[in-house]
Amino acid sequence: MTFFWLILVLAVGFAGYVRVAPSDLAKWHKEPKVDHNSDNENSVRRLVMSGREGLARFHQVAVGTPRTTVLAGSVEDGMVTYVTRSNLMAYPDYTTAYQDGDMLKIYGRSRFGRKDFGVNATRVETWIDAL
Repeated sequence: MTFFWLILVLAVGFAGYVRVAPSDLAKWHKEPKVDHNSDNENSVRRLVMSGREGLARFHQVAVGTPRTTVLAGSVEDGMVTYVTRSNLMAYPDYTTAYQDGDMLKIYGRSRFGRKDFGVNATRVETWIDAL
């Protein structure tokens, strides 16, 4: 029975940490290194020929997404990092969009866990499709 309570306390503690853990801007808000489209186990990189107003359009789509907020940056800066939290556990995923001429470089990744089960790729593709 003690083991059960220990596991329960650890699970609740981790869930609380996920919701309040600070985001280190130096780690999460930096120019994405994107030179081709790729999908990894917990991240996605996309290059989009968007024209010079791509980031402005992308921003409107991103901030209109439930549970998504701006972590840092702005359209005027040419780079914005968004935090989108999962519905049930509020796990944070970070998406950075950088306007590089007519190209929009997008990097979406999970903060916790080794796999995102395609969540970041689905979200980024949905945002790109809405452009």
